[in-house]
Amino acid sequence: MTANKSITERIFQAIGFELLAILICTPLLAWIMGKPLVEMGAVTIAVALLALGWNVVFNGFFDRLLKRWNIARNAWVRVAHALLFEGGLIVMGVPLIAWWLSVSLWQAFLLDIGVLLFFLPYTYVYHWGYDVVRERLVMRSVCQN
Repeated sequence: MTANKSITERIFQAIGFELLAILICTPLLAWIMGKPLVEMGAVTIAVALLALGWNVVFNGFFDRLLKRWNIARNAWVRVAHALLFEGGLIVMGVPLIAWWLSVSLWQAFLLDIGVLLFFLPYTYVYHWGYDVVRERLVMRSVCQN
């Protein structure tokens, strides 16, 4: 599969990822939590925006730290990156979720862990599916020309 994606396509892919996740998570979480759909939609969007902002800030900081300390990106660095990123998101997201939904920090933490467990396979399947569809569209375009 080709990996030559423009910045516009990468933005499109990221927006599609978030929108589909919101469309899946909102009704599911509303049902699990017994909360109104609009309330869960709002908190889902808020957490998605928090994750997006944290992604930009954290990755910028992490990249500068690697460069400053001259650390190569190996498997262990990637594991540390993922754990630190998710840990920071939990530290920021759990209090927001608890406040917004009027639940305990423990309930918010369990909800956040459940969402994280959803996102592990979702991320894999979404990006794999996107690449398969993209490859077919690229091949169709090449064959028509």
